[in-house]
Amino acid sequence: MLSYRHSFHAGNFADVLKHIILIKILEHLGKKDKPFCCIDTHAGPGDYALNEGYALKNREFENGIAKLWRRDDLPDCIADYVTLIKKFNNTDELSRYPGSPLIIKQFLRSKDRLFLYELHSTEIQLLSAAVGRDRRIKVFHADGLKNAVGLLPPNEHRGLVLIDPSYEIKSDYKLVSETLIQMHKRFATGTYALWYPVVERSRIQQLERAIKTSGLKNVQLFELGIKTDTHEHGMTASGMIVVNPPWTLAAEMQQTLPWLSDMLGIEGAGCFRIETLAGE
Repeated sequence: MLSYRHSFHAGNFADVLKHIILIKILEHLGKKDKPFCCIDTHAGPGDYALNEGYALKNREFENGIAKLWRRDDLPDCIADYVTLIKKFNNTDELSRYPGSPLIIKQFLRSKDRLFLYELHSTEIQLLSAAVGRDRRIKVFHADGLKNAVGLLPPNEHRGLVLIDPSYEIKSDYKLVSETLIQMHKRFATGTYALWYPVVERSRIQQLERAIKTSGLKNVQLFELGIKTDTHEHGMTASGMIVVNPPWTLAAEMQQTLPWLSDMLGIEGAGCFRIETLAGE
């Protein structure tokens, strides 16, 4: 276990979707003067090189951020995302990709806080170096699914919990829904963003059923696919399940996901889903 390294997948189509939605949530939180708190349950190393090392093995970023990098016809949400990624690159060339911790850090104000969890012994060292000495940020070498619940509700009574494990362990599909429900009981007004990969569609259907029958309210699902579901190995799509989303998010994704599915879909097989899993 713990063999997973997100560096192989940094900047791929799943990161594009996850980080576009993450940015929209953070923008929404920042509209009020009141401070907010963010928790990232699986932070990873925080920063990725795309021109060396793991990222070059499968070059997944080429069907993700790289396809958007030089375009001047991007829908607004995608343009904002690409502009932010460009801040981490010193030249016009794409060589670096920020993980969720560094993206969240861009939106923190002096009074906001960020808690980062990472269990991998190598990744935790890289993560600590990536975020640097910042009194707003606390890094934990621990399992975020097990330990982050204890931080809720935060003193700010506003915030986001990003839940994005690797699903390397098959039981994670069940564990994430159970943890989400437990967190929501402690902090019902918070926004929760749960990322999932579509490797076996049946597991996602089970996850959706668990959330639909949980009693959670105001839950939306946003999914981006690049090829038709298959029983073969590999991720065909990924999605974000958002509890208490910004009220504008669904409309923004209606403009964003059709464009992304056309642009990133392989051999015309791109697709997307926008669904309400539970009303308010």
